[in-house]
Amino acid sequence: MVTVHLLISGKVQGVFYRASAKEKADELQLTGFVQNTANGQVEAVASGDDKAVEQFIEWCKKGPKRAVVQNVAIAKIEAVVYETFVIKR
Repeated sequence: MVTVHLLISGKVQGVFYRASAKEKADELQLTGFVQNTANGQVEAVASGDDKAVEQFIEWCKKGPKRAVVQNVAIAKIEAVVYETFVIKR
């Protein structure tokens, strides 16, 4: 089990990034959250199986069709227990 914190930048708000990220996280059986930040980025925390988290990170580097991802800052963090994967804000 691993937990990562992601900050995704580029054209990632107003393109269904959060909803699509939740769908992908649910598909991969991850827990955590995704939310928009005030400075135009998307922030996500994902916990789960190492391989599933890696697949989620790879998805985040592309995002949904209308997104233009410029950067994904990735940090492994101490395990956080979430019941599900939710969209905040």
